[in-house]
Amino acid sequence: MPSITLHPTPAPTTAPNTTTNPLPPLLHTPLGLAILEIQGSLNIPAATSTSETSLQIGSLSFPLLAASGDNGASEGAWMKKVWLYIGQNQRLTGDVRKLGKPVGLVRRRAGVEGEAGEELEIMEIVRWKVFFGARPEFV
Repeated sequence: MPSITLHPTPAPTTAPNTTTNPLPPLLHTPLGLAILEIQGSLNIPAATSTSETSLQIGSLSFPLLAASGDNGASEGAWMKKVWLYIGQNQRLTGDVRKLGKPVGLVRRRAGVEGEAGEELEIMEIVRWKVFFGARPEFV
C-alpha cells in the first residue's frame, strides 16, 4: 500500500484572499472552529421560472457570551444558546457541543518541482460542533 506524507500546519505568511474562493470560510466559535449540524429542514422559498433563487445564510450569534463575561476563553453557560439566522426571516436556535473525537482537516500540499507522490498538510483540528435540532423560528 502506498504511503502519503502528512505535514503539520504551515505558519500563515499572508492574509487569505477570500475573493477568489466562492465557498464560505469555516465556522468560528469563541473556542475555535466548529462543524454545523442542522437536523430537519429549512423553509426555502420556491424558485420562480424567471429567476434563480438563492438563500443567504446570515450570521452565527452567541447571545449569552456577552452576558457571561467569559469572552469565550472557556466552556461555559454561553454555549447553551446559539442563533443562526437564515435568509431574512428565519432563526435556528442551538447549542455548542464538544465532538467525541476531533476531526482533522487536511488539504493537498502544493508540490515542489521534482517531488514524487502526494503530500498532505493538516489545516485545522475541529473539536466542536454547533447543533441545531429544533425547527426554524420566524422572526
